[in-house]
Amino acid sequence: MTEAMLYDYWRSSASWRVRIALNAAGIPFRSVTVDLLAGDQRGDAHLERNPQGFIPVLEIDGLRLTQSLAIVDHIDETRNAGFLPGDAAGRARVRALAHVVAMDTHPVCNPSVVSEVVRLTDGGDAVREGWMHWFIRRGLAAFERMLADGPQGRFCHGDRPGLADFCLIPQVYNADRWGVDRADLTRIDAIARSCAELPAFAKAHPDSVR
Repeated sequence: MTEAMLYDYWRSSASWRVRIALNAAGIPFRSVTVDLLAGDQRGDAHLERNPQGFIPVLEIDGLRLTQSLAIVDHIDETRNAGFLPGDAAGRARVRALAHVVAMDTHPVCNPSVVSEVVRLTDGGDAVREGWMHWFIRRGLAAFERMLADGPQGRFCHGDRPGLADFCLIPQVYNADRWGVDRADLTRIDAIARSCAELPAFAKAHPDSVR
């Protein structure tokens, strides 16, 4: 079988989700850096891989896949990885939690979006920091409230990590990076500590892949 190849960047939240999923499913992969700061994502070579110019891109099973949640779905479905609960209600809940981060919070905090906001407002670093604080805090606060409505346990949905945890952990890192106050988000903090104990998460952390 051809080795899976992940085009990613060490601090990319979307890439980080996929690294966790690959590790959790026991899939060996080779990482190829797309340097976002150097603008590699806008180069012809990467645009050939993904016309959006985004990462991650995963080459696996003879396919070239984009969009982190679609990639995680492919891994789950083809490896029977158990990233989603067995019941329909549970799957809906986990997907909703994941989407709070991956579809509502992370996209508006993408560097390309925030840089354009700063440019349009001529607001400089103060606007950038205020934007990040407001949107990250809002997303995580909603996530914390949603965690109360469903199975309790060490992770987002009971005692087995899955899709929601894969999305949450990079966002917690971003919150801490930007100095977002999350002292009251106690359930999220407990989940983050539980995830940090697992090799699949530890191996995917930016400090481990940089």
